[in-house]
Amino acid sequence: MKAEEAKRRIDLLRTEINRHNDLYYKLNKPEISDFEYDLLMHELETLEKLFPEHKASDSPSQKIGSDISREFVQLDHEYPMLSLANTYSNEELIEFDRRIKKSAGRDVSYTCELKIDGASISIKYSDARFNYAVTRGDGEKGDNVSANILTIKSLPKSITGERVPRDFFVRGEIIFHREDFRLLNEARLESGEQPFVNPRNAAAGTIKLLDHVAVAARPLDCYLYYLLGKDLPSRSHYENMQRVASWGFKVSDAMKLCNSIDEVVDYIKYWDNARKNLDFDIDGVVIKVDNLDLQSELGYTAKTPRWAVAYKYKAEQASTRLVSISFQVGRTGAVTPVANLEPVFLAGTTVKRASLHNADQIKLLDLHCNDTVFIEKGGEIIPKIVGVDGEIRSPDSRPVAFPSSCPECGTALQKTEEEANWYCPNYRSCPPQIKGRIEHFISRKAMDIGGLGEETVDLLYSENLVRNVADLYELKAEALAELERLGKRSAANIIRSVRKSTGTPFHRVLYALGIRHVGETTARTLAHQFGSIERLAEASREELTKVPDIGPKITSSIIDYFSDTDNISLLVRLKEYGLNFAMPETQQIESEGILSGRTIVISGVFVHHSREEYKEMIMRLGGKYSSSVTSRTDFLLSGESPGPSKTEAARNLGVQIIDEESFLLMIGQLS
Repeated sequence: MKAEEAKRRIDLLRTEINRHNDLYYKLNKPEISDFEYDLLMHELETLEKLFPEHKASDSPSQKIGSDISREFVQLDHEYPMLSLANTYSNEELIEFDRRIKKSAGRDVSYTCELKIDGASISIKYSDARFNYAVTRGDGEKGDNVSANILTIKSLPKSITGERVPRDFFVRGEIIFHREDFRLLNEARLESGEQPFVNPRNAAAGTIKLLDHVAVAARPLDCYLYYLLGKDLPSRSHYENMQRVASWGFKVSDAMKLCNSIDEVVDYIKYWDNARKNLDFDIDGVVIKVDNLDLQSELGYTAKTPRWAVAYKYKAEQASTRLVSISFQVGRTGAVTPVANLEPVFLAGTTVKRASLHNADQIKLLDLHCNDTVFIEKGGEIIPKIVGVDGEIRSPDSRPVAFPSSCPECGTALQKTEEEANWYCPNYRSCPPQIKGRIEHFISRKAMDIGGLGEETVDLLYSENLVRNVADLYELKAEALAELERLGKRSAANIIRSVRKSTGTPFHRVLYALGIRHVGETTARTLAHQFGSIERLAEASREELTKVPDIGPKITSSIIDYFSDTDNISLLVRLKEYGLNFAMPETQQIESEGILSGRTIVISGVFVHHSREEYKEMIMRLGGKYSSSVTSRTDFLLSGESPGPSKTEAARNLGVQIIDEESFLLMIGQLS
C-alpha cells in the first residue's frame, strides 16, 4: 500500500471508529459487533505502525471512547478507568503470559473473571456508606449518576464487615438479566417504542436517564469486579474480591484463581459453552495478574493496563447470499437499509433479514449485489452483516448503491454532518412518515386509541380516509364498516375509542404529537411547567432552557415544531375536536410555589391522597419528585409501611423524614 492510499484509509478508519465510539458510549445504539469494531481498530493500529508519519495523538487508537453527557455533572476518577486489551486467540494469550513472567522473573497467578457485558461504573464509599457513582467517561472523568445508581436494590447503601477501608472504590458492570430484558422489550413493543438492541445498551441507556422514576422502575443489577483504594484487605486481587462479597456486594461466584496459563485456557474453554446457561450476557473472560504489587510494577499504556487482557468469544456466524437491499423510511424520515438474505439457520432461528443501519456501513463493507456475506447476531439478538467473502464474488457484480432520493416519495435525501443517517425532508407528504406519526399518536402511552394498529392505519391511509392525526376525529362508523377486515363491530369500537381519547390528559397529548426528542417524561415536565399548549408555543429559547432537564437539542426541536404553519393548523383542528391542550389549574406549577427548588421522595401508603396525587401536588407547588433518596433530597414524605431501603438511605444521608399530616400542614391543606 502506498503512503497516499494509506493516509486515505487511516482517515476513513478514524472517522468510522470515532462515530462508532459515539454510537456505543453516548447513544447506546451500536451498529457493529465488538468483533467488527476490534477488526477496524486492529487495522488502524497496524497502518499507523507501518506509516508512523500519519500517527496522531487524537487518533482513537490512542484514547478510549467517552460516554460523557452534558446533562450530568462530571467528576474526576481518582484512579484512571481504562479499557482492556483484548484477544481472540490462545496464541496471543500464551504470549501475554510469557511477557508477564519475563517481567516478573517468576511464575504468576491469574484471577479469571467472566467479562460481563454491561455498563461500567465506579462507586466510592466513605466511612462504610455510599458516596457517589461515576461512569467510565473518558477514563479520566465521568458522569455523576449517583441518583440513578442508588435505585439498584442489590447495591448496598451502607456496609458492615471486617477490614473495611475508610475510603474505597468498587468497580463493576450494571446489567439487565436476560428475562428482565425480554420483559422490558415486550413492554416497549406493546407501547409502540423501539426495542433495545441488547441488555448492555438498555443498561447503559437506563443509567443515563434524567428521570429517576423511570430508572427505579427497571430491574437493574450490579456485579463488582475490582476493589481500589489505600489500606486494602489483601495484596491479592482474588482475596480482595472475596472480601468485597462478604461486605454484601454482588461478586460472580465464577471468579477463579488460576496458577498457570493452562488453567486459564481450561477456564476459557469451560465458560465458552457454560455461558449459555447464565441468566446474563458475557462476551468473554478477563484475565488479571492477581498480585497487586506486580500489577503496579507492570503499569499501564495510554489506554490499557499491561497486567490484564480480555479474551473475547467470537459470536456465532453463518454465511449466506445477499438477495437484495430494501430501504425503509421511518416516522422521522430516516432511511434505513435492510438486507434481504437467502434463509439461513443461526443461533437457534432462521434468519432472512439483517440490519445494515446506514450508507457508511454499506461503504465500509464494500457490499456488492449477490455477495456471499457473513452474518451474526449482535448481542445474540439482532442479525447483522459483519463481512463479505470477496474471493467468490462475481467479477461483473455491481456495488450496492444508496439511493439519492426517497424510495417512497422521490424527494432528494438530506444528511447533516452531525448524523450518519440520510433523511427524507418531505415530512408533510411522505407516506411512511405520515403513517408513522399516526401510529405514534394512537399508541398506548400516547392517546391509547384501541382497535387501531399498523395494518388498520395503512388501510385507512390507502383508502384516503386519514392523512394526519386530526382526520381520526372525522371518521364515521359507516365508512369504516365497509372496509375489508373491519365490519360494524370493529368500526364501532374504533369510533368509541377515538371519542374516549378526547379525555386524555394534556401531558400525554403533548407526547402524542411526536415532537422530535420530546418523550413521555419531557412532555410531562413541559405540561406542568407551561400549563397549556399556547404558553409552550410562545416560550422563548431562554424560557425553555431554564426548565429542568430541557437541553439545547429539545429546545430547538420545540421551537421548530411551533414555527411550522402546518403543525399550527393541525393543533387548531385537534383543539376543535375537544382534545386537552391545558393542564387543570389545580395541576399547573406555581411560579413561587411553597416547594420551589425542593426535591422530594415519596414512600409508603397514604390516607388523604394517593401517591400519584402527591406527585402532582409536588410538581404543581414547584417541587421536583424523585424516586430515590440522595444527598440532594430535601425530605422523604413517608406514609404507612414505607420502603425500608428509602428510609435507611434517608437516615444514613441525614435527609429529613416527614409524615403525611406534616406535609399537608406544610403546604397549607391542614390547619
